[in-house]
Amino acid sequence: MSELVCELIVSLDGLARGQRSPGYFGYSGPDFDDWMKTNSAVPHRMLIGRKTYEMLNALPAEAKDEGWETMTTMPGWLFSKTLKSADWKGLKVISDDLVDFVRELKQKDGPELRTLGSLSLVRQLLIAGLVDRLKLVVCPLILPKTGVEPTFEGLPDMGFDLVSNKVLDGRVLLLEYRPTGEPPYSD
Repeated sequence: MSELVCELIVSLDGLARGQRSPGYFGYSGPDFDDWMKTNSAVPHRMLIGRKTYEMLNALPAEAKDEGWETMTTMPGWLFSKTLKSADWKGLKVISDDLVDFVRELKQKDGPELRTLGSLSLVRQLLIAGLVDRLKLVVCPLILPKTGVEPTFEGLPDMGFDLVSNKVLDGRVLLLEYRPTGEPPYSD
């Protein structure tokens, strides 16, 4: 069986991006960059939504570095009801039901499945109980005025156990959780 890992970069107040914020909310650094490189090197298969794919595909040429090249050749699936093809070599476009498709993928052996951003996908997969680990890269800022995309909007209450934690560059938290179902107070 394959594990499903959802990775998200969020602000302290749980937002996925700000109206003016750069990539990673501007908090990259040596530790962060090393983690990104090491994490990308772990064999995995990518799950990505149309909005995230289109945003990353539209990056200017100067942003398309070695990491971008690795990402765009990685095997994976792009979930879209409107796109028929993808420019990235490793992606197959899937218009089937996300939950059913991922449930079947998880039954097969292979490298871990990993979402890349794609809040809508992550929310659907969490609700369906298919997520094995949730990795949050928490950047030390709040965005009450310019933040958009509340990460966990629309989800039911859920509980998690902390699996690991690490501080990157003395300021960014890398938190890894396992879903446990309902929170402890629901009893």
